Amino acid sequence: MTDVTGWLASLDAALLAGDGDAVANLFNPAGLWRDFLAFDWTLATYEGSADIAAFVAARAAAVMPRNWTTEAASGASEGFIAFETATGPCKGYVRLADGKAVSLFTMLADIAGHEFPVGKRRTSGVVEDPDGRNWQDLLADERAAMGTAEQPYVLVVGAGQAGLAIGAALRLLGVPHLLIDKHPRVGDQWRSRYKSLTLHDPVWYDHMPFLPFPEHWPIYTPKDKMGDWLELYAQAMELNVWTRTELLSARHDEATGKWTARVRRDGREIELAPAHLVMALGNAGFARVPMFEGQDSFTGQQYHSSEHPGGEGLAGKRVVVVGANNSAHDICADLVAHGAHPVMIQRSSTHIVRQSTMTDMMLKPVYSQEALEAGITTERADLIAQSVPIRLQEIGSRQAWDAIRKLEAPFYERLEQAGFKLDFAEDGAGIAGKYLRSASGYYIDVGASEMIADGRIALRSGKEIARIVPDGVVLEDGEHLPADVIVYATGFGAMEEWVSRLIGEDVATRVGRCWGYGSGFKGDPGPWEGELRNMWKPTAQRGLWFMGGNLAQVRFYCRLLGLQLKARFEGIVAS
Repeated sequence: MTDVTGWLASLDAALLAGDGDAVANLFNPAGLWRDFLAFDWTLATYEGSADIAAFVAARAAAVMPRNWTTEAASGASEGFIAFETATGPCKGYVRLADGKAVSLFTMLADIAGHEFPVGKRRTSGVVEDPDGRNWQDLLADERAAMGTAEQPYVLVVGAGQAGLAIGAALRLLGVPHLLIDKHPRVGDQWRSRYKSLTLHDPVWYDHMPFLPFPEHWPIYTPKDKMGDWLELYAQAMELNVWTRTELLSARHDEATGKWTARVRRDGREIELAPAHLVMALGNAGFARVPMFEGQDSFTGQQYHSSEHPGGEGLAGKRVVVVGANNSAHDICADLVAHGAHPVMIQRSSTHIVRQSTMTDMMLKPVYSQEALEAGITTERADLIAQSVPIRLQEIGSRQAWDAIRKLEAPFYERLEQAGFKLDFAEDGAGIAGKYLRSASGYYIDVGASEMIADGRIALRSGKEIARIVPDGVVLEDGEHLPADVIVYATGFGAMEEWVSRLIGEDVATRVGRCWGYGSGFKGDPGPWEGELRNMWKPTAQRGLWFMGGNLAQVRFYCRLLGLQLKARFEGIVAS
């Protein structure tokens, strides 16, 4: 049976011959090749023999792949790989079954001559300036000039985790950049959220790029601690950030290849002229607040969940929370902790995954202290996770959730007995499917589910609101719910809404949907694309990019987006 070493030798020979059919024959008929910039300047997955053969025919000659090596032991059927191309060193991972590839992942790691200055390539720190300036002087001069005397090559809109991650990659790659954010301080996106919030994912999964959390960091990060870390991160990574700055509009000139970006900074309007615009405003659009008859008559407070300050001061108050996803559950639990009386209105089914399940069953093999001590660093864990094409992720998720539902049946039965409507995604793919398809429809349980099961959080499930009255909510079955406060935990629109508002409806239409991969399930219409739409890769609008996702995603993909922007800055790829 062919092992990884033998398979790579056959792949090398077929690529040197430029024989696409021979390469395709090294994969099983349903094999997948996921390529991130190694063979082409985009992120794509090629599925099946015909697609793989065509990909090789189109790209192999120009790329000149060579020097294939592997860490896999003799006889191993999967493992890390490395190779070189005309562009630079690459990494990857291959999985074999019966001597043929089930999946191959290839990824550009660096651009030759323009590598990330980390590890052995770090700079000396010694400053030799003809004007006698030291490091602090040079940094201060750069920050004073950026956006005024000097234009950024890349303007990043948003300085949350996504914006800071791509900013860090651009800084290390020497690409002139400017981040803008409407908040007074970096990190305020987190500080401004409700008081009890903590990250739902564990520390091993949630590092920022290039500067991981220290070893004493708590497993689940409190939101203010996260905000302070992001502020520290911006300083440590020496990023050019304008706070109290908002993008008002942006227009692209195809003739010059530049944007005219109009921003308001501390009340003053300024025009910037970057070559590239990165939208790093999260993976959602604007807050969705449903309209109901009588809404204006309500005499109490009502607001979207994004404006919820916390449960302080609400002791004894009756609060109706419309929605049943992450924010709704967190807010209800917070209200209970502060002595309020929440009622959750669940209008459609929700997927629930316990935090312990996420940490101990789904993440532990690669993102845990045990994995780290076994030699699986964050970088290696990220590569393993991203080496699985989405088609295979779907299959693996369905298999995992078949087992989890049986193992945790008593937990789900208690929820259902309380009237809670559960789902596990339409095809059983659970949270992974829900997140990648629409980033909605789920709750990572950190305690609210038990409150629903034991009645501390009252539940009205499968019922719509008929109207709102001065003192509360009337449901479609006529039930009247008295309320002092109504919280609409009803989610957000899609991130392309920002394009429509800030750049233009024509550009939003041309770019199309962001996020989702064409699964055909709820919130993610087909056709199948196999990678997240428009994320971290070229879009239909020249010079427009999207950067978003959870901490693990922005950590991994900021390097890839950084390499694409660096290649354009250096003229390696046409802008």
